[in-house]
Amino acid sequence: MAEANPFAGRVEELLTAAKKKKLDCILLYTQTNRRVLTDVDCDNGCLLIDVNSAKMVFYTDFRYTVMARRVAPWLETKDLWQAKDEAKTLKKLAKGAKRIGYEGSISARKFLALQKALPKIELVDFESDVLAVRAVKTPAEIVKLAASEKLNDEIWRLAQKEIKPGMTEKEIQRVIRGFMNALGDGEAFETIVCAGANAAECHHVPDDTVWGKGQPLLVDMGVKLDGVCSDMTRNIIPKKPDAEYRRIYDLVLEANMRAIAAVKPGITAGELDAVARDYLKEHGFDKEFGHSLGHGVGFEIHEQPFAAKGQKTVLRPGMSVTIEPGIYIEGKLGVRIEDLVVVTSTGCEVLSRSKK
Repeated sequence: MAEANPFAGRVEELLTAAKKKKLDCILLYTQTNRRVLTDVDCDNGCLLIDVNSAKMVFYTDFRYTVMARRVAPWLETKDLWQAKDEAKTLKKLAKGAKRIGYEGSISARKFLALQKALPKIELVDFESDVLAVRAVKTPAEIVKLAASEKLNDEIWRLAQKEIKPGMTEKEIQRVIRGFMNALGDGEAFETIVCAGANAAECHHVPDDTVWGKGQPLLVDMGVKLDGVCSDMTRNIIPKKPDAEYRRIYDLVLEANMRAIAAVKPGITAGELDAVARDYLKEHGFDKEFGHSLGHGVGFEIHEQPFAAKGQKTVLRPGMSVTIEPGIYIEGKLGVRIEDLVVVTSTGCEVLSRSKK
C-alpha cells in the first residue's frame, strides 16, 4: 500500500484557494514553499500540483532525486529539471492549462523564462495563498519549533555566564554565535547585541561599542535547529537602573504580558497588535514603538501571520507569532521584550522560557 501524504490537509486547503482563483495548476519554485508541502529540502526544483486531480509531481535534478524519494516516498519525483529540459517540460506540463499559479517572489529571470515557455497561459501570483497555508504549523512542525526555542533559551543561559562588561558588542555576538554553531545549526538571523544607548536602534548592527559597567544590554537572538528558527529578545538590566529605564522596562514588560494574555483563536493580528500598542500609547509612548508587534516563525524567521496595525488575518490554532513590543528613545535607551508563542484551542503556549 502506498504511503499517505502527511501534508494532505495543507494541500487540500491550498487546492481550495486555487479553485477559487480558477487555476489549472500551481508551480512552486522556492525552497521553503516546496518543503512545507513535501518535507523535501533542496535548492533546485519545481513542485507541480494539478488543481483538478490533486496530483503532485516534484521535478528536480540528479543530485536530489534519491533523497526526495526517501524523504517523501508518497511523492512522484522525476529527474527532469535541468536547464536544458525546463522549458520543454513546462510546455508539456501546461498542455491544456489556461491559468497557472506561481510565486511572485521568484526572480525576474525565472518569471521571464516562464513567460517565454508559456506565452499563451495567464500567470497568476498565488504566493500569498501559499504563505497563508504555511502559517498554520503541523503538529510535527510545532514540536520542532518548541525544540528550537528551548535550545535558544539554553544558549542564552550559557551565554550569560560568558559575557561581561568590558566586552564589545561584536565579541558578545561571537559568544552567542559560537554556542549556536556548536549546539544547533547556526543562527536563524544575525544576532543583535545593543549596549547602552545603541538599543535605541531597534535593529542595531553590533559594532565595537564596549558594554560598560552599569549599562543595560539588549540581545535579540534565534538559533536554527532541524531547519526551524527560533526568536527571542532579552535585556540584562543593571543592578541599579536609573528611574527612566526602570519605568520604560516595566511598561514594555506589561505590554508584552497583556498581548500574550490576549492571544487566542479568533482575534485578528491587527487587534493583537493594538493590545500592546494602545497600552504604550496610553503612557505616552506611541511614536517610540515604531515597528509591528510580531510575526510568525517557522522554517523562515519572518512568516505569516504579521501582528501589525490593521492586519485582518484571524489567528488559528497552530499559528506561531512573536510578541515583541518595544520603546526606543534616540540617543538614550531602548527596551524590547520578545517571546514566541503558539496559538492553541483556548489561548496560547509560550515557548520562550528565559527570565524577563
